[in-house]
Amino acid sequence: ESSTINNSVMEENINKLTINYDSFSNDIDKFTTNGNSAAGTRARKALAEISKICTMRRKEIQEKKNA
Repeated sequence: ESSTINNSVMEENINKLTINYDSFSNDIDKFTTNGNSAAGTRARKALAEISKICTMRRKEIQEKKNA
């Protein structure tokens, strides 16, 4: 059961990573092509979230590897 929960958490993090990357990609395009500073702020926020998710994902992988 613990393995199922861990897989569910990992899948959720992958989904969050994808959503944040899509958001970043969209906002960075608006920032670079139109100079939309609010989009630049959103892009930076998405990058920060991606960084947090990557850190969590690395930890999950390490824990699974060591189990």
